[in-house]
Amino acid sequence: MNAPVTLKVAATPTAPALVLRPWHVEDVTALVEAYEDPGLRRSTTSPVEGEDDALRWVRAQERGWAAGDRFGFAVLEAAPDAAPPRLVGNVVLKEVAPGKPSAEVGYWTAAHARGRGVAPRALEGLTAWAFDAFRADGLEALALLHQVDNPASCRVAEKSGYAFERILPSTPPAYPLDGHLHVRRATA
Repeated sequence: MNAPVTLKVAATPTAPALVLRPWHVEDVTALVEAYEDPGLRRSTTSPVEGEDDALRWVRAQERGWAAGDRFGFAVLEAAPDAAPPRLVGNVVLKEVAPGKPSAEVGYWTAAHARGRGVAPRALEGLTAWAFDAFRADGLEALALLHQVDNPASCRVAEKSGYAFERILPSTPPAYPLDGHLHVRRATA
């Protein structure tokens, strides 16, 4: 599967609808703005310091789709008025391959959208799509990893049905702290 898809997550009584779609070059400015947040920069492994970095990052997402092994989605929130949707985050399915029983998910939420249920809703949309799209190829489980100093990610994992499995030892310099491994298994 390498044809880009768009996923829609319905609105709730307290939150607008989300659209998950592949990243576009037009997202570069919004991506740079999101990465102005020190918290986001601390928790991601791909630095985005300006438009050149953001363009390289978007191009890497496009290559993942083309290769069929990494599927990054920009998470957009529908605006209450006629304004265009606003970038509120990112979700990604990575390390997926035919015959491989597991893959990894990741996400981040822009600072202005945190605390509003964006991450669990976007992750749920990605999870459902991943199992629908790749179960026939052998996908049985999805892993979510985060560092131990990120309790918000633990809450997102739990809300999204990713059970805590174990603590992962640190592997500096990329992962200077121990981590948590959460797993969600496909249902019958």
